Amino acid sequence: MRAKNTRFAFGQNWLSFLRCLDDERIKVACESLQEFLQVVGWQEKTFLDIGCGSGLFSLAARKLGAKVHSFDCDQEAIACTEFLKDRFFPGDPDWKIEVGSITDQSFVSRLGQFDIVYAWGVLHHTGDMFTAMRLAANLVKPEGLIYLAIYNYQPYWTSFHRWRKKIYVESTWLGRFLLLASYVIFQVTKGLIKDMLLFRHPLARYRNKKRIRGMSVWHDWVDWVGGYPFEAATPEEIFDFWSGQGFILRKLKTCGGGHGCNEFVFQRLSTLRQ
Repeated sequence: MRAKNTRFAFGQNWLSFLRCLDDERIKVACESLQEFLQVVGWQEKTFLDIGCGSGLFSLAARKLGAKVHSFDCDQEAIACTEFLKDRFFPGDPDWKIEVGSITDQSFVSRLGQFDIVYAWGVLHHTGDMFTAMRLAANLVKPEGLIYLAIYNYQPYWTSFHRWRKKIYVESTWLGRFLLLASYVIFQVTKGLIKDMLLFRHPLARYRNKKRIRGMSVWHDWVDWVGGYPFEAATPEEIFDFWSGQGFILRKLKTCGGGHGCNEFVFQRLSTLRQ
């Protein structure tokens, strides 16, 4: 009997993404970090990439001049990041890559602290989001920043998405294909209708996606359909948690109440509560 999967193959999706990675996507990733974090003097900063995935944002931070430490619990994601390091910064002592999990307290406790901690779209896929956030908080230096993206909680819809993602990871290749195909058809149709009503070019939304963090529409769709474990929180819940940990909010970008990620930059101002 085939054993059921319990986790989406994030690394496989990132390996596929690297095939479309180009200089423009890398440039956009660098710009997105600069725009959202508003950091001055990257050459003096240390940058921790939690759940480094494709390695794109570790690469972006290194190109901006920061000393980078990347980790992920997915071996294929580590392979992606090592590929980018070997391509752009071979043998670089200021970019460290290792296997590890943000929910592993013994692993996290030996990492030290960093000027910038980056956890975009990661902590809600751990299966224990609030523990992951608590451990991530300890990795931020006093006056340091953490850049988070957490799925927005929606009544009813969040439960539905969690159920669908669980079905996806437990399905055969045919079941996964059908779930993904139905979602893609729905998204394309919805987008086409909206573009026609607003007299917009129907392909513009897909070209523009490349200009948002250097990402890819197709790989985002795959991640959205299959990304399990899956948790979500309201912006208020995230704000209350981090303020309780001794952080203040520096920047917020919400997804307007829909399905997607709310983005936060918090700054540590005081000793963390244990």
